[in-house]
Amino acid sequence: MGRVALLLCAMIWGTSFVVLKNALDSMGTMWVLSIRFTVSALVMLAVAGKRIKTVSKRCVQGSALMGLCLALAYIVQTYGLVFTTPSKNAFLTATYCVLTPFLAWWVYKRKPGLANVAAAFLCITGIGFVSLNEGIGRVNIGDMLTLLCGIFYSFQIIVLEQYRDSGDAVTISAVQFATAAVICWVGALLFEAPPVNVPLNAWGEIAYLSFVCTALCFFLQAWGMKYTNSSIAAMIMTLESVFGALASVLFYHEVITGKMLLGFVLIFFAVTCSELKLPFFRKKDVQKAST
Repeated sequence: MGRVALLLCAMIWGTSFVVLKNALDSMGTMWVLSIRFTVSALVMLAVAGKRIKTVSKRCVQGSALMGLCLALAYIVQTYGLVFTTPSKNAFLTATYCVLTPFLAWWVYKRKPGLANVAAAFLCITGIGFVSLNEGIGRVNIGDMLTLLCGIFYSFQIIVLEQYRDSGDAVTISAVQFATAAVICWVGALLFEAPPVNVPLNAWGEIAYLSFVCTALCFFLQAWGMKYTNSSIAAMIMTLESVFGALASVLFYHEVITGKMLLGFVLIFFAVTCSELKLPFFRKKDVQKAST
């Protein structure tokens, strides 16, 4: 059941790219994110209950920093989605799995293994096939913003690693979502006009993003990872990008070219290689360490 929960989480997050793309036709990026994070924060605060009153200062600091990284990641990812397709947005977002070990090297001086290096080469090649559709030097601005989002996601994971013992998962998420909500509300009120004449279906899409894609998926991920081996969990969660591309084809009627498909496959294998640490690379790393 833990694996089923993670698979369902990956499927739901995969559909979120198309749903968000449609919602952006009726409401500005910052307004969508403000509402999404506010609803998610309220849900997490309700679940946390009285525990939120006893939260430590360290937990607040770490969770707020995670919220900053999360807000920046979602902002550039969502603006990127305005200019690119849901399938590209899904796969390019997944590159954070490959980026994280290298950023952790910079922050913690923890050198990446051979699997991470191999994954990086695969990932860069895959990005080239996905993004350089019009020749070298001509990259879609949406793809570039999505790649930038991967950097912020990586920093969010690095901060989480440092502060994950400062509180329980629900409390950390509540503070994290609340921080992201405040940042997005400031951006919405300062830089975007309030939405008007928003159709009912758009409100339904925003509700789906808030309650299902954020609040429910957090629960599914947290619960599923309690009962699933970390390697298997990582493999299941990488399927988010695959479900994102499939949803884009089925519901957004996107046409996937052979070049894009090759890029998607390379990125998927890069993420898998980075997350699972295949036996060949583990053996090489052990031999290298012993010498």
